[in-house]
Amino acid sequence: MKRFLPLFLLLLTLDLFAKDTLYTMPYEARPALHRFVRAIDHARYRIDAAIYSFTHKTIAKHLKMAAARGVKIRIIFDRDANLRNRKSQLGYLAKYRNIRTYLLSGLPYRSPDGDRALMHMKAMVIDNRTVVLGSANWTYSAFGKNYEAILFSDDYAKAKRLENAFERMLRSATPY
Repeated sequence: MKRFLPLFLLLLTLDLFAKDTLYTMPYEARPALHRFVRAIDHARYRIDAAIYSFTHKTIAKHLKMAAARGVKIRIIFDRDANLRNRKSQLGYLAKYRNIRTYLLSGLPYRSPDGDRALMHMKAMVIDNRTVVLGSANWTYSAFGKNYEAILFSDDYAKAKRLENAFERMLRSATPY
């Protein structure tokens, strides 16, 4: 047992300084949501997000509190998923100072009905450093019932790359 103790301590130390943390849901839904809102609560100056479906009131409340602290927030919502969903937090958040909301449809593709693809991203960048992304929409089902994954990464290069994609999407989005 003594031979394995140094290895165990090394692995524990490496985990404490890990740049990435992955949560799988529904098994880790509570710690994932706690980490999610804690990341918002620690934002100092900016949050940019793109989200397909956003109905989780707790997340919306924490974004509202961040905006009240002076954090500038921009959120791109999928147009169809949020305009037709009465539980969407789009309208709730759009009325607050420091929160800018946008609508974006996916790119058009060839179909007889002239359909468009989805703005299906589920991502957030906080203070040009922290990246949050995964399969989870910001809904109660995602943070409690569904099989989902969400990754938190403290990596400037990843954040910069996601910010660049966000800015390109924003050029095609319309203010709500």
